[in-house]
Amino acid sequence: MFAVISLTLMGLMLGALLGIAARYFAVEGNPLQAEILEILPGSQCGQCGFAGCNPAAEALLNGKAPVTLCPPGGKVVVEKLAAKLGVSIDLSSVADNTPKFAFINEALCIGCQRCFKRCPTDAIMGGPKQLHTVITDACTGCGKCVDTCPTECIRLREIKPTLQTWYWHKPDMAVA
Repeated sequence: MFAVISLTLMGLMLGALLGIAARYFAVEGNPLQAEILEILPGSQCGQCGFAGCNPAAEALLNGKAPVTLCPPGGKVVVEKLAAKLGVSIDLSSVADNTPKFAFINEALCIGCQRCFKRCPTDAIMGGPKQLHTVITDACTGCGKCVDTCPTECIRLREIKPTLQTWYWHKPDMAVA
């Protein structure tokens, strides 16, 4: 009984000490970087050339990257980033990408596992020399697996609108 009580007291004291230390040594981040990070898709796909969305947001703040750096975000993300940073941008060169996901043609898949190593979100599952499949909810549509597949059995498909993914487009105010 003594061991249980002493471990409980020690856990409470160390927990309180960690809580105090977390408040005392807290590092305040740049609030603008947090707002930019909320605008970015957060898929950590690396299509922008950075290791993830956090380094990309930092590069945007420092002016080392253009606001058109996020291919999966499309025009919507570029418009929001330009408005947040106060930058004017020509949207004619920005492609309006629709959300996509990887699809594996199981008849052509040889189970080489090259796509496993390239997927940044671990959305591909399967075993060595077995069929592979993609978890569509985890796939960001970055296309890295498409480039590495030796049998060309992986394609990017558009996400079909369902009741969960469909949204009503805002009307264009210029027409009204």
